[in-house]
Amino acid sequence: MQQGKWPGQARAVGAAVEWPSLALLCGCYGLWVAGVVWLPAVSLTLAILAVALAGTLHSSLCHEALHGHPTRHAWLNEALVFPALSLVIPYRRFRDTHLAHHHDARLTDPYDDPESNYMDPAVWHALPAWQRGVLAANNTLLGRMVIGPVVGQIAFMRADWRLIRAGTPAVLAAWLWHIPALGVVLGFWAGFGQMPFWALALGSYGALAILKIRTFLEHRAHEKARARTVIVEDRGPLALLFLNNNLHVVHHAHPQVAWYRLPALYRSRKEAFLRRNEGYVYRSYGQIFRQYFLRGKDPVPHPLWPGR
Repeated sequence: MQQGKWPGQARAVGAAVEWPSLALLCGCYGLWVAGVVWLPAVSLTLAILAVALAGTLHSSLCHEALHGHPTRHAWLNEALVFPALSLVIPYRRFRDTHLAHHHDARLTDPYDDPESNYMDPAVWHALPAWQRGVLAANNTLLGRMVIGPVVGQIAFMRADWRLIRAGTPAVLAAWLWHIPALGVVLGFWAGFGQMPFWALALGSYGALAILKIRTFLEHRAHEKARARTVIVEDRGPLALLFLNNNLHVVHHAHPQVAWYRLPALYRSRKEAFLRRNEGYVYRSYGQIFRQYFLRGKDPVPHPLWPGR
């Protein structure tokens, strides 16, 4: 896949360097180092939490990087987020699959949207009962946070393995490039870390679990592509960790806009955005927890899939 092929990769014309993003990136790495090196002497629980929060924020900054921030140079943006704090997600695979996801006409498509959580009903009904049970549990917010990182990683790696076996060089190259990115993280931990590896792994898993809160209901099945993307009007800590990507329809409409400009853009055109997505809006993540912590929002089989 070539750079620039997918929509949303071009950067908005503006400052050559977006200093708020660079400052946040420095803070992110500082928090991770504190979690790995200094906080274990104070509290291993605090250290794990710091690693989890840093990993969540780093993933959000990777999302900014693949959309052309904080500089005008894609190679420099990638270099800035090079360490694989997530441990398991190659940046270049995240980049390519996410930019493919930005084809809004394909949103929620079980085959063509790489980030869809829906399945073809025919595939769903052919699954054994235990697997349907796991996926149904994964469709609650609690399940998405607890088992979702494992379920998602298995599906992600299985799909990539098929592509590698089919002879897709970009996928193999992305995984090979992930090795030194992971090596930076593990090398630093081995040389300076004061936390056991299980604690590092648990913190990294925690980051993936927090990210599942954001992606849980970002998109819904709807006949109109423009109405498939959510707005969560949250202004708390999760909105910061997600770099305002909770204003998701704004991001899909203007993927070149930096994270710190999204709230003002939403406020200035709120009614237009809500008309665009036909009122698919939640007031906060607290509302989402209350409604969906123990029950699924959507069925696993796509409810509007052809032939259903």
